Amino acid sequence: MHPEFWLAVGQIVMIDILLGGDNAVVIALACRNLPPELRTKGIVWGTAGAIALRVVLIFFAMSLLKLPYLKLVGAVLLLWIGIKLLVPEDDDHGNLQASDRLLGAIKTIIVADFVMSVDNVIGIAGAAQGAGHEGHQMPLVIFGLLVSIPIIVWGSTLVLKLMDRFPIIITAGGMLLGWIAGTLAVGDPVAAPYVPDAASTRYFAGALGAMLVLVVGTVLARRADHAGA
Repeated sequence: MHPEFWLAVGQIVMIDILLGGDNAVVIALACRNLPPELRTKGIVWGTAGAIALRVVLIFFAMSLLKLPYLKLVGAVLLLWIGIKLLVPEDDDHGNLQASDRLLGAIKTIIVADFVMSVDNVIGIAGAAQGAGHEGHQMPLVIFGLLVSIPIIVWGSTLVLKLMDRFPIIITAGGMLLGWIAGTLAVGDPVAAPYVPDAASTRYFAGALGAMLVLVVGTVLARRADHAGA
């Protein structure tokens, strides 16, 4: 009942809400090709898996961020996911079971969230340390993340509905992943000696990643359209 405890709870919930926008876009992108009756399942299970993985990441947050090449590998994964999400799937799903498509969407959500959460968990871990009692830190983190689940699920559902009406959001979502990939790459310890530590550098890297996803995704999407024609 200490004020520090509830202040930390509020900070963790706010951090996850603010960072949940990226997650909502990824979840919506991954689930957009699922049948309507499976979309809710994809959102719920994908979010649950991503949150559980984030709890695990909290334990290793500080040591993970110091590993060389980890952010570079994560950046490449995000670029690949962003490009893949821009390329339309083959409409012939005759040999593809609905359950397989659901599992594929959930895997995409978890992998993308894992990469994007490497930096995010530091803020959550830092907020938990302000709780005062060390024994409360991990339960506090889990509580804060659980509270954020319905917010992320609602955000994903909203983005999905907007995607159905405005397909351009799909392109914007893919470019968002490219932006995150670019900023993630320049933050890797291996890149530090060669990259100026400035906001302009991160903005440039983010813009470059977003354009890479847009160009490559557009080219591959057109090829897929020509092949299916």
